[in-house]
Amino acid sequence: MDFLIQLFTDPVAFWNSHTLLISQIGINSILASSMFVVLYSGQLSLAAPGFMAIGAYTAVLMDLYWHTPLALNIATGTAFAGVVGVAVGLPVLRLRGVFLAIATIGFIEALSLGVILNLPITGEGLGLKNPNADPLGGINIVLVSLAAVVFLLWRLTKGRLGYAWTAIRQDELAAQSQGIDVARYKLIAFVVSALLAGFAGGAESHLNFFVDPNEYGVPRTVQVLTFAVLGGSGNVLGPVVGALFLTTLPYVFQQAGDYIGVVSGVILIAVIIFRPQGIVGRGGFAFVRPRWWPRAQVRAPSTR
Repeated sequence: MDFLIQLFTDPVAFWNSHTLLISQIGINSILASSMFVVLYSGQLSLAAPGFMAIGAYTAVLMDLYWHTPLALNIATGTAFAGVVGVAVGLPVLRLRGVFLAIATIGFIEALSLGVILNLPITGEGLGLKNPNADPLGGINIVLVSLAAVVFLLWRLTKGRLGYAWTAIRQDELAAQSQGIDVARYKLIAFVVSALLAGFAGGAESHLNFFVDPNEYGVPRTVQVLTFAVLGGSGNVLGPVVGALFLTTLPYVFQQAGDYIGVVSGVILIAVIIFRPQGIVGRGGFAFVRPRWWPRAQVRAPSTR
């Protein structure tokens, strides 16, 4: 509880002592937002950590070998992730549901085991050192980028593109019968997701002095999916709230120690039961009663 006490009593000291945590919350929020895009368009794609790895390794390798500016490194890593997103999306988006999820997990494994862990330029299984990282100086970039991403996604979901994604999510066949180019709109969502994940990877790589290949595997996929589901995949703020909640949970419940995973699991189950659309649903933060929860008995007023 000392974490929350310092937050409300001395926010300046909190900011100075938890700069890395705040930056990581921003990175996780951007990554969760990339998951939001594909879920909002009705696609169960789990490829975000793979695109994140592309952005991270591209940015760090450009810095190490070409000594190019940070902005150019991150932009190139983001663009490269988008290009790979097009190449991967064209064949796999013919799949739906769990088959798409399995295919995108296969992409992550192929990228990790077939490329990152086998190429000398990526450090193989030893990872990649980044001596020019700036852990404390990148927080402003991360927070400004997060605000821009949330605003961009909000505008997209309120426009023609967002309405097309909603129609595809609700009924793909019905959307196609109404003249919506389902394949094109799904590919756009997939590429936007890849761009956001690539940007998150490039930004995160310059907050750490070491790029660990184990950070971009299936466990990271589960983590990102949990961010989006817990926060709510029907609202642009949902993934941000989910990332904020789960990233700070170990600091709020420091007394839990090694049992923090149990605490997280209990909270996740409770949210799924009592708030199945996530903490932030389409209608805000209102409590949703489960179907099996007893309802209050309302009696008609007596006429006697």
